[in-house]
Amino acid sequence: MKAPVYSKTGNKKGELVLAPEIFAARINKRLLELIHKAYAANLRKGTASTKTRKEVRGGGKKPWKQKGTGRARHGSIRSPIWRGGGTTFGPHPRDYYTALPKKMRNQALISALSLKGDQKNLMVLEEVGLSTGKTKEWAEILKALPLQGKRALCVVKEKDTHLDRASQNMQWLVQVEKARDLNAYQVLQRDKIIIEENALPLLEERLMSFAKAKEE
Repeated sequence: MKAPVYSKTGNKKGELVLAPEIFAARINKRLLELIHKAYAANLRKGTASTKTRKEVRGGGKKPWKQKGTGRARHGSIRSPIWRGGGTTFGPHPRDYYTALPKKMRNQALISALSLKGDQKNLMVLEEVGLSTGKTKEWAEILKALPLQGKRALCVVKEKDTHLDRASQNMQWLVQVEKARDLNAYQVLQRDKIIIEENALPLLEERLMSFAKAKEE
């Protein structure tokens, strides 16, 4: 498994051999579907709420007597069939969190990286370091890379103050994430993956022990 290496000016410096256990492993598509659904559920706030008829204000008095009016029987103006009444079977605050075993998360990350490698959507950047915290400097680097206007994920070893500040206004195009915090959902959400060269050892060290244990 090889990936092209680019400089900050967009010049192709060659190719880098990546660990096949991580970037060319068997792609478990069913696992990626499950992980994607679970991570998306974990991002949900679960704060949607509606009021039932007992929670809506008012309606304590019977609107009219039971018989003799010629109208239908009603006991409260806050009944769900009345305008301004309560909601039947509406949403209430709940927790959508799904626990994911560490082995499953690691295997999904390996599958996601292997998928991007198989699609030729993986590239290595020599260095990401910025001299200023201005978005313009970060935008020039991204413009020089062959992203074809597609949304990307940039994996770095560390996010310093300059990079963190400069990338804030470009998150919609390129999301920056530290190698130790990377997960499969972030990889799957973006079309292109940019990995800083000095972040590769950290990423491989994090996943290699699991990949070898799985092979054994």
